[in-house]
Amino acid sequence: MEQKNMKPSARERRDRKASRDGQATSEEGREKQEEKLETGYRPAWSRLTDDDIYLFNEGSHFRLYEKMGSHAQEVNGARGTYFALWAPDAKNVSVIGDFNEWGRRDEPLQPRGTSGIFEGFIQGLGQGDLYKYRVRSRYRGYEIDKADPFALKAELPPHTASVIWSTDYSWKDSSWMSERGERTRLDKPICIYEVHLGSWRRVPEEGNRFLTYREIAPQLIEHVKRLGFTHVELLPIMEHPFYGSWGYQITGYFAATSRFGDPEDLMFLIDQLHQAGIGVILDWVPSHFPNDEHALGYFDGTHLFEHEDPRIGFHPDWSSWIFNYGRREVQSFLISNAFFWLDRYHIDGLRVDAVASMLYRDYSRKEGEWIPNEYGGRENLEAIGFLRRFNESVYHEYPDVQTIAEESTAWPMVSRPTYVGGLGFGLKWDMGWMHDTLLYMQKDSIHRKYHHNELTFRMVYAFHENFVLPLSHDEVVHGKGSLLNKMPGDDWQKFANLRLLYSYMYSQAGKKLLFMGSELAQRDEWQHEKSLDWHLLAYEPHNGVFKLVCDLNHLYRQLPALHERDCDPAGYEWVDGNDAENSSLAFLRRGKTKEDVVLCVLNFTPVPRYNHGVGVPQGGRWKEVLNSDARDYGGSGHGNMGGLDAAPVGLHGRPWSVNLMLPPLSAVFLVPEKAGA
Repeated sequence: MEQKNMKPSARERRDRKASRDGQATSEEGREKQEEKLETGYRPAWSRLTDDDIYLFNEGSHFRLYEKMGSHAQEVNGARGTYFALWAPDAKNVSVIGDFNEWGRRDEPLQPRGTSGIFEGFIQGLGQGDLYKYRVRSRYRGYEIDKADPFALKAELPPHTASVIWSTDYSWKDSSWMSERGERTRLDKPICIYEVHLGSWRRVPEEGNRFLTYREIAPQLIEHVKRLGFTHVELLPIMEHPFYGSWGYQITGYFAATSRFGDPEDLMFLIDQLHQAGIGVILDWVPSHFPNDEHALGYFDGTHLFEHEDPRIGFHPDWSSWIFNYGRREVQSFLISNAFFWLDRYHIDGLRVDAVASMLYRDYSRKEGEWIPNEYGGRENLEAIGFLRRFNESVYHEYPDVQTIAEESTAWPMVSRPTYVGGLGFGLKWDMGWMHDTLLYMQKDSIHRKYHHNELTFRMVYAFHENFVLPLSHDEVVHGKGSLLNKMPGDDWQKFANLRLLYSYMYSQAGKKLLFMGSELAQRDEWQHEKSLDWHLLAYEPHNGVFKLVCDLNHLYRQLPALHERDCDPAGYEWVDGNDAENSSLAFLRRGKTKEDVVLCVLNFTPVPRYNHGVGVPQGGRWKEVLNSDARDYGGSGHGNMGGLDAAPVGLHGRPWSVNLMLPPLSAVFLVPEKAGA
């Protein structure tokens, strides 16, 4: 049951201060003694103050990692480790490990009054020692060995013990940290390379082993810098015993997975990325957690972190538990975890997974399998309140980072401030764009004219949110095939369509995200047990796609018109969105100044369009700064000889026009000559 916690009255606070100052009267002393019986004495080795406990129970302690869990320390000259665990319905809790033959000798923790927290200090334990908590419940004789929810390190999977660990790392990214607020603004270029560390690159000559965090660092940095991405986004690197979950079934929320090294090794990777000018975003999963026996579920013989009723506490799709967002201690736990990665690991953003599953009580449930909220609706009011509080808290403490929602429905104002009724995220994945675009691109070109609205519909809602356009890992797994193999036509057309898809994404308003391997034009869908197919770069068509991604990123970063107004309707202007018969689009992207403009024209058929007239806003020479059909990219080499002059012939409601050579299955970007490239 959830504990009720009453805020101390003004008199009680005064009495506490008087007692500390040694000025309490005998009556005040009696009241102080009563208070001690309620909250418990604070031993000399305890890291938890009464205020810590009060804030935790209130749901307002957002740096619990400084207090809870295991902490090696020295007390009165004796070195050992302090332990603190929340298990309010436990009868008793003991620490077990190698040091006591995993429970043959009892090492009990002491309850801190009625706070629900057990704590203790064990001499002789320190860095690297393994441990778990043996929790004996008040109910039905339930006894279980649990990993520490706040452990900073876990045993190498498939083993599940926690590891006493104090991080010791000297950061060298002060320049990045002082400037990153300028890099994460919505008017700055943000192009993200999504990475699964376990399969980005491996060492086949050594049994196909993983690279360590430190081995990955120089190789990933070189690759990302060459490609021109501004950020990497790491699929969850929190500890997860089941590797096949890709990190989304987390058991150790505060522990970087030991598969690739120690916590300091991950810090080194992030530090090196920062020093190279590359931001780091983490996938974060507050939407559910696995039912592994050693983890958070049914922690103290009760449903402590999750709802008891499976109609709101169990996720049918993933066979996992759903956090009880209405419980205040759970809010403290989750927001503390977000703060932990931003604080201790210098993370620049959190991409929150499966937000839609949090927002709706009937998510993926049939009639009768869910419980309406108190007003009879399907909205999960507790989760909504939690997400708003999470975003408010993160942006208050870390105003120079971004929170990003993976939200797959039309829930309004996901990326709008909470004070106007929004959820408070900085950005939202545009899942609708991803779905509609891939559906369109998979159609044979002869049929595309009948589905033109799948391209144009996005502009109805494109600026309702601050969007990221994702071509993510979800689209290249579970039999969906690689992006290349989604494309129709013969092999040449497949590559041309893929180059067109990427060019279309970079021409659209919104930040960009591309999953690893997409830059190689992988033929096989992603497999988490092996490395990417790096050998493909030796083949011209694959290397051509790689070169295009490099140029798209650099162009996106270089031209303000392609990024400054990604989230502003003034940054997008139709020239011709109605040419369904030819399956072509033409539009302008605009920056904050009048001279910053890019004309984007796209041909979604394999038919070259000669003398393709397009209206432009001004005369003079228009320079072709990108042509996805260029021979360097593996195209046919059709184009406009580097540029062409606008004629004073009105078209598409504009006083000037250009007659383009529009190559097959391609995109061309043009800028006024004076704007440069």
